[in-house]
Amino acid sequence: MKTKIIKVDYLNIKEKDLAEAARVIADGGLVIIPTETVYGIAADALNNKTMERLGKIKQRPDEKHYSFHIERKDRIEDFARNISIGAYKLIDKFWPGPLTIVLKSSKDNTTVGLRMPDDEVALKIIELAKVSVVCPSANISGAPAPLNFNEAIKDFDGLVDMAIDAGSVKLGIESTVVDLTVEPAKILREGAIKKGEIEDTLKKKNILFVCTGNSCRSVMAEGLLKKKLAELGRKDVEVSSAGLLMVLGGAASSETLELLSHEGIDMSMHRSRQASRELIKKSDLILVMERLHEERVLRLAPEVKNRVFLLKEFAKIDDKDLDIGDPMGRPEDFYSKTFAKIKEAIERIAATI
Repeated sequence: MKTKIIKVDYLNIKEKDLAEAARVIADGGLVIIPTETVYGIAADALNNKTMERLGKIKQRPDEKHYSFHIERKDRIEDFARNISIGAYKLIDKFWPGPLTIVLKSSKDNTTVGLRMPDDEVALKIIELAKVSVVCPSANISGAPAPLNFNEAIKDFDGLVDMAIDAGSVKLGIESTVVDLTVEPAKILREGAIKKGEIEDTLKKKNILFVCTGNSCRSVMAEGLLKKKLAELGRKDVEVSSAGLLMVLGGAASSETLELLSHEGIDMSMHRSRQASRELIKKSDLILVMERLHEERVLRLAPEVKNRVFLLKEFAKIDDKDLDIGDPMGRPEDFYSKTFAKIKEAIERIAATI
């Protein structure tokens, strides 16, 4: 068998070449592809003949499992179950990138490894293949992982159907592997991401403020809490905000920026973002402004029920109306009253989180 080699230039990627590689994988073939860490051999994990062939050419023991490579963060839910907050924290920070996480499989009682490579060629091929892709390093088992195309092809020329020549990889260090099926999480292999970075990310408490447009109320809360935590010397808490209905990348309202500036807080660089399932699920505490927000958050991610609260409720403010109304388009004094309510709540909760 002759291996077809396609040379790829990252400055001028031709999708037809990647589509051809994807078709080979979908049809049960083996394709050497680049990732940011090392070169790998991409294959359809659900094709038994393909997997037998892959194991044979790599001379890999049958008991060793392969990790799945995925093209989007949200695809972890296609492969895994009982996904921890820690898993979402790690993928939010390090994906796409050199991190493999081990989770409980959604198919049986085994575990599954998942990685989202930081390489546009690899991601596009995986997306176009539309199969469950594994991509172990392109080396004989026990040999060094290949850092460039010549190293990747030398043992497999004529044994794989296609190979993508993209020169040298970006990192040249294998991914870090973290087992999140145990508590505390266990680092199985330290690679490009160091142990301390993993541990710091897992230990950090994530607090998310949610409102409608992520341009006023949640921004006020984010700015105020960040300032308060800085005054308390707290570096173990990460504060962010998001909106349920918003224009992506919008700035905070001028009224919000003005009110925050009086407190010595500069949020001029803030840009609105969507309250996605992944963002919600990585948060240890979700604080919303209205009951309607709470309902919508729980529709997106029902499993966070015990982590979502109305801001005034969590701050234990004795008020029959726990909603904090939207000041957008309202008079200046309404903005000021809204800001005062949020500031009172933040003052109360800063020392308790």
